[in-house]
Amino acid sequence: MQILIVSGDAGESLEIFYPKFRLEEEGWYVAIAAPEKRMFQSVVHDFEPGFDTYTEKLGYRVQADLALSEVDPTTFEALVLPGGRAPEYLRNNPDAIKIVQHFIELKKPIATNCHGPLLLFAAGLESGRCMTAYPDLAIDVMQSKTQYKNEPVVVDGNLVSVRGWPDNSSWMREFVKLLKK
Repeated sequence: MQILIVSGDAGESLEIFYPKFRLEEEGWYVAIAAPEKRMFQSVVHDFEPGFDTYTEKLGYRVQADLALSEVDPTTFEALVLPGGRAPEYLRNNPDAIKIVQHFIELKKPIATNCHGPLLLFAAGLESGRCMTAYPDLAIDVMQSKTQYKNEPVVVDGNLVSVRGWPDNSSWMREFVKLLKK
């Protein structure tokens, strides 16, 4: 099985590497695509006492295997959309949108984490779905006519969503189950 991760600068480290390693553990090929085929800078979002929201620190450097413009989505069976801030700017990238639309239209398995749903909404995720996301995105989820659930993991057909990296284990547990069906 071939699985594609779409991210870029300011993608959340734990939401990129955890699925990459977990899915490779199953023996599957995982490629990371970003706006350019180069090293990009991931970030670590953490929760500090006294802060109203998360803080951001530099994470690991990540090597993109493919530029988004090089991706042939027909060669991949599943898609992973990590969060972080990368989805904010990737939703304006025509190549990223075209890739995500392919997975939506063909109802291929999609795993999304934290701010990853921003790419799904920009690519035209059909209304009536049910998902979770980082809680501050609840309004974005509902404005897309998608039902929001503040739960560790939500599975809706081909879509597996979680709120953030603290939910990674339930995210990949459910995604692996879906992929093995």
